[in-house]
Amino acid sequence: MPTYQKLVASQITPDFRAAAEVVEAEVPEPGPGELLVRNRWAGVNATDVNITAGRYAPGVRVPFDLGAEAVGVVEAVGADVAGWEVGQPVATMGMGGGYREVQTVAAKHAVPVPEASPEVLSIFVSGITASIALDVLGEVQPGETVLVTAAAGGTGQYAVQLAKLAGATVVGTCGSDEKADFLRELGVDQAINYRDADLKAVLKEAGPFDVVYESVGRRFFDLALQNLAVRGRLLVIGYVSEYVDGLEDTTGPRLYAPLLAKSGSIRAFFLPHFVRDYREHVQKLVGLMQGGQLRVEIDQTDFEGVGQVVEAVEHLHSGASRGKVVVKMS
Repeated sequence: MPTYQKLVASQITPDFRAAAEVVEAEVPEPGPGELLVRNRWAGVNATDVNITAGRYAPGVRVPFDLGAEAVGVVEAVGADVAGWEVGQPVATMGMGGGYREVQTVAAKHAVPVPEASPEVLSIFVSGITASIALDVLGEVQPGETVLVTAAAGGTGQYAVQLAKLAGATVVGTCGSDEKADFLRELGVDQAINYRDADLKAVLKEAGPFDVVYESVGRRFFDLALQNLAVRGRLLVIGYVSEYVDGLEDTTGPRLYAPLLAKSGSIRAFFLPHFVRDYREHVQKLVGLMQGGQLRVEIDQTDFEGVGQVVEAVEHLHSGASRGKVVVKMS
């Protein structure tokens, strides 16, 4: 029987390198209603370390498969499947489906795409997170001011462009002058290199912000809350600064005081809770990309094969990445 490689978590820990193990398995046959997909590219996400830490599935037992979104081609079609052909480009998004060379997936959960490219891949998770969060929770209106933290990252790059397309003034934070230049290329009105700037002073001057797309946590969250506009919406997309070491214990005034003073709100976004919105926003983003209204940046560091996933995850967490980090699977 032919075999393939996949990545599994062999222990529960936020240390991705310690958790990840490459294993070999037999290539499965697609069952009724299933497709066998040959993954071409897999997406890397900051939250991969939350998955190996068991935070998304308390009580999960090892070993379990790793990776989420992938694009590839259909290699075989199971019985009772209509509308799919061998060789057709396909995108998948599900826990355990990404960091592997092949996978079986229910045909009803597979998404046909124009091509199995890194750019199309980035729409899944990174792109739709920004699109759904800003549209459904952010309710961005023309003339508003939007702050995006980690703006040069995989999802931040989408958030700044979609906010601009909505008619907002956009401020983005990043960690280098090179990334700041990139953000200006995307149309950001003010790009802030937080490593060189007095972030507290600069955000106070740039604000107040009607919408904040926040994925870093710690002082970025605190400063976003301080500079929220009246009736402002603070969107919590993640808190990458605390994923590896765990949540920091803090003491301070309760949040309802500053929120009440501004009629503000904190709105948390966890992508699996918005499944019904996926297809609409995928179609919207593919259309914008094909129409030249949306630029998709793929990080230029090459990672190839299941064995290099660990390096890709660590590269993302190093803060050195720009755009979407991907791994070529086959």
